[in-house]
Amino acid sequence: MTTTEWITDIALILVVFRQLREGRLDLKSFLIPLGIVAFVAHTYLDGVPTAGNDLVLVGALMAVGAVLGVAGGVYTRVRALDGHILVKAGAVSAVLWVLGMGARMGFQLWVEHGGGADDVARFSVAHHITGDQAWVAAFVLMALTEVVTRLATIFLRGRLVPREQQAPAANHLLARP
Repeated sequence: MTTTEWITDIALILVVFRQLREGRLDLKSFLIPLGIVAFVAHTYLDGVPTAGNDLVLVGALMAVGAVLGVAGGVYTRVRALDGHILVKAGAVSAVLWVLGMGARMGFQLWVEHGGGADDVARFSVAHHITGDQAWVAAFVLMALTEVVTRLATIFLRGRLVPREQQAPAANHLLARP
C-alpha cells in the first residue's frame, strides 16, 4: 500500500472517532467524510467493469456498505439541545464503521502482503470476475455507499427532531421543502 492509501484508509476509519464526542450536526459533519470518499473514488475508481459477474460483486459489496451505513446511522444518537441538533456515534455505530472501513483495508493488505492474491485470483476465475478493477470498484463503492447511507440516515433522523427545539441555523440545514 502506498502512503496515500494508508492515509486515506486511516482517515476513513478515524472519521467516526470524531463523532464519539457529541457535537453539532452541521455542514462539516457531512463534508469531511464525503470529501474523503470523493477523493478515494476520484483517485482509485477508473470505472465500473460490467463484464462477467463484476456487477454482482460490486452490487453485493455496495449492499454490505448500505447495511453497515444505515445501521451505523441508526446507532448514532441524534437529539436536540438548546436549539441545536447534536449527534454522537454510539459503540455499535463505531464498531460497524471500523468493521466496514477496516475490512476494505484488511482485504487490501491480505491481497498485497498476506498471500491472498492467489486465492482472490482463483475465486475471481471461478466466479467470472474479470480482474483487479472489479475488486477496486466494489470496495470503493462499498465505502462510498456506507458513508452516504450513514449520513443520509443521520440527516433524516435529524429532520425528525421536533422543530421548536432546533436553532435557526439547524432549521436551515434540515429545512423541509
